Amino acid sequence: MKCIAIDDEPFALDLISGYIQKTPFLEFVEGFTNPFKAMAFLLEVPVDLVFLDINMPELSGIELLKSLPVLPRIIFTTAYSEYGAESYEFNAVDYLLKPVKYDRFLKAVNKANNYSVLKKDDETINHPLPQDKKSVLIKSGSQLFRVAHEDIFYIEGCGNYITVYTKSGKIMPLLPMNDIVKMLPSNMFIRIHKSYIISLKHVEVIDKAKVIINKMPLPIGITYREHFSKIIKNEMNRH
Repeated sequence: MKCIAIDDEPFALDLISGYIQKTPFLEFVEGFTNPFKAMAFLLEVPVDLVFLDINMPELSGIELLKSLPVLPRIIFTTAYSEYGAESYEFNAVDYLLKPVKYDRFLKAVNKANNYSVLKKDDETINHPLPQDKKSVLIKSGSQLFRVAHEDIFYIEGCGNYITVYTKSGKIMPLLPMNDIVKMLPSNMFIRIHKSYIISLKHVEVIDKAKVIINKMPLPIGITYREHFSKIIKNEMNRH
């Protein structure tokens, strides 16, 4: 999701901007301490999510929203809890009290991301994208990517996030490893570690404790070694 942050306090703005940049499925576009500049930007550039301070001296967050013809998804940030009720008039995704902790921030953006998924489902339910046996559909933020199986080098997992390394670059969806492994053909991909799924086609070197794919060494977990060895032996016997 493409995000901007608006806060007249530089420290608070830097905090939220940093949180956005460290979250895989968010893209930081711009930060503003001047709400008038932010308003002008929003009138020209579409974004998916806005982190908006309510209590700003020259133009409040509420006044800024009232000036916009089209509202993006909003997460309010403020030091004052009394603004909570007013924020619901704008169907805000969430309301964060300062100082904002990252785990609370993450909960809010996950709600925004889930909203995005539901909205996308509503828009495409009568026109579903065709599936095929040679590619996989991967959602990252507001974008949906069709990736050919043969273009995937490997997948790295971290909690509920994964990074899919492909010939065209990286895709970072909010998706557990257990879910992505079910979406891929088992004859082409294998899990070699709790944090790695690899494409057998792109294995360049095999060692006892690692494989190299696209010049990147990846560890083979102890509990996965026996199964991986059997797969490789079967592959060798076929050739």
